[in-house]
Amino acid sequence: MSRIGKAPIVIPAGVTVQVKDNVVTVKGPKGELSQEINPDITVNVEDGHVVLTRPSDERTHRAMHGLYRALVHNMVVGVSEGYKKEMELVGVGYRAAATGQVLELALGYSHAIYIKLPKEVKVEAKTERNKNPLIILESSDKQLLGQVCAKIRSLRKPEPYKGKGIKFVGEIIRRKSGKSANAK
Repeated sequence: MSRIGKAPIVIPAGVTVQVKDNVVTVKGPKGELSQEINPDITVNVEDGHVVLTRPSDERTHRAMHGLYRALVHNMVVGVSEGYKKEMELVGVGYRAAATGQVLELALGYSHAIYIKLPKEVKVEAKTERNKNPLIILESSDKQLLGQVCAKIRSLRKPEPYKGKGIKFVGEIIRRKSGKSANAK
């Protein structure tokens, strides 16, 4: 039995979960999310818990059981607490500015990069003296937030020699020694 799939999801106060035609809709203080579920997996909402069950121990059913339980759990957490990611710009002259839903980045290229973010994602750019600029992204949708972060990071990935680029706060970049350290 799937350890993740069989765990019930606790519904916090202020969150409602509805199931209709294989679509799970979760509403909460931070927004509303919906996810289509495979018809083989049954979703039951009973006394403050969401329970997902599968028809057999077939490999595909086992895989879908854990997947959909995780997706529904992420939706419940998203609409109640929300998700937050912080990214750091490491490099001389790297800057970030947010105006509304547009993020402007100066990443050492000959031009500034403008990214229009989806309305579900809130963005904030912080710049403090003698510290690297920060981009703070918040959303109730974990998948969308991860996709946006991956897109921003892909513009200038951290490189292994000096560590310059866009990285997550707390991320450890594996560093390499340069040519001079290897030569004897």
